[in-house]
Amino acid sequence: MHDRIRNAGLLERRMSAEQAAALIKPGMTVAMSGFTGAGYPKAVPQALASLMEAEHGAGNEFQIKVLTGASTAPELDGVLAKVGGMQLRLPYMSDPSLRKRINDGDLDYMDIHLSHVAQHAWFGFYGDVDVAVIEVVGVLEDGRLIPSSSVGNNKTWLEMADKVIIEVNAQQSPGLEGMHDIYYGTALPPHRKPIPLLAPEDRIGVPYLHVDPDKIIAVVETDAPDRLSAFAAPDAASRQIAGHLLDFFAHEIDHGRLTGTLLPLQSGVGNVANAVLAGLADGGYRGLRAFTEVIQDGMLELIKNGTLAFASATSFSLSEAGIAEFNANVDFYRERIVLRPQEISNHPELVRRLGCIAMNGMIEADIYGNVNSTHVAGSHMMNGIGGSGDFARNGFLSVFMSPSTAKGGRISGIVPMASHVDHTEHDTMVIVTEQGLADLRGLAPKQRARLIMERCAHPDFRPMLEDYFERASRESYGKHTPHLMGEALSWHQRYIDTGDMRP
Repeated sequence: MHDRIRNAGLLERRMSAEQAAALIKPGMTVAMSGFTGAGYPKAVPQALASLMEAEHGAGNEFQIKVLTGASTAPELDGVLAKVGGMQLRLPYMSDPSLRKRINDGDLDYMDIHLSHVAQHAWFGFYGDVDVAVIEVVGVLEDGRLIPSSSVGNNKTWLEMADKVIIEVNAQQSPGLEGMHDIYYGTALPPHRKPIPLLAPEDRIGVPYLHVDPDKIIAVVETDAPDRLSAFAAPDAASRQIAGHLLDFFAHEIDHGRLTGTLLPLQSGVGNVANAVLAGLADGGYRGLRAFTEVIQDGMLELIKNGTLAFASATSFSLSEAGIAEFNANVDFYRERIVLRPQEISNHPELVRRLGCIAMNGMIEADIYGNVNSTHVAGSHMMNGIGGSGDFARNGFLSVFMSPSTAKGGRISGIVPMASHVDHTEHDTMVIVTEQGLADLRGLAPKQRARLIMERCAHPDFRPMLEDYFERASRESYGKHTPHLMGEALSWHQRYIDTGDMRP
């Protein structure tokens, strides 16, 4: 590992994960690296969880507040949740053990737009950061850090933390060096300046993370993979959704609102997103660009076959096969991928200026286009809003996609009223299910309702929606956005009571 840790002073601060974890004390705010299962510390959180479990067994309290870039993995979120080691968690998660703690009410969770986290931390909204635990590829002679497979909020954590623990992971490819663009030009209001990024491929920063070496209290050597998440092949519904969206792109090109190279793409993770990406290649698109959050296997394939000319993101999220492909051709991908801090990758002004096409999943949408992307039945947290709001509110196009039903047809993805709203009707331009696509631009609420019911609702639920809408149009308090307030959420209550939205 000496070739990874080239700074003599930091070589002397090497210690075990257990020794490093012992430097973290109860009540601390600990900021950790990691974004969508990539670039998170692997050893120190597990050692910390063991320490917490021992302290709890002895009757002592030991909890911390945990801040990250986004979701991490079982070796961080999972182990700390299982031992009851977190008092607070932000800003996004996907771990089942952590989700259970949150929904049981045992852990406070702050679901925040990902572009807001760094600036809110700098504003002092989350208090002081006591310790940062950051994974890196290596350390240069002068103490600069080679970032890992995600950037996330690492720049901010390294700057704000009183003390820093570094994990140097031998499994992260040394070929990552040079792939990052860390922008140090941000400032607090009223001293902010325009961010000089005009295209996804622009580089406006430096390839390395800076940190005051005196703040580094421990260097831990690790040799462990990222969470290797392989998504299932797109199913029939995902392919149908992709087909509807690709037809829509062709329509927009025909009408002169898009060109053959579209606009910079932002895509959420999952099977539907992968089906859309695959469809772009099958549709003959070439030379596209992405300004997004996460690079998945599908994007590597698009880069390799020329569909994507360049991709800007803040993190990878690759399967085992994707990792092997990336490592085997890292020099090729380094010229076509850049990883940035999430305060840049998700920056609303950049999203608007570049004109991104935002494509994200949802749990449900109501007949007027309000979208719920986080809560089942209004109260059960799934993962979080992530970066979808950053892109949906500011993109050239905001697209939300989902199958029209879930749980074997017992749940409708289109409902009378959304049980929780993450994206209001004002931020939703296009809704797509396997049934069809509703282009909501330029439509008033009742026009939107009729189109969503006609194009996107499943036939098993469409008559129920139409009946609700027609009665609401006659009987509601106001007729602009008709609702029957005593009935609007009755579908969700029926699901809670019976496990089925259908009567």
